Amino acid sequence: MHCRPNQVLPTVMHPTKCCKVDTFSTYEVPHVHPQHTTIVNNQMYQHKHYFPQSQSMVDSVSHQHFNCGQGPGPGGAPGQMGPMGPMGPMGGPGFGPFGPGR
Repeated sequence: MHCRPNQVLPTVMHPTKCCKVDTFSTYEVPHVHPQHTTIVNNQMYQHKHYFPQSQSMVDSVSHQHFNCGQGPGPGGAPGQMGPMGPMGPMGGPGFGPFGPGR
């Protein structure tokens, strides 16, 4: 038998099959979010006012002395002026510096 060489037929081209190979790389990106905390110490002063009340009573007494001049007759009539005035030094009638009637 006689071998004939293989005949090569024209190539049949198929559409290109697209394959995808994913490679991954990781990158770190720092993000800084600053924060500030203020501590506020609040102090409250409560001023409480009290008004205690006390009460007192005053009795007002008044005295009036009148010089009515000479009395109606001689010799010790009411209102007669003596050396110490009409009432004497002690505020009572007829009291001189050394006692009653002197």
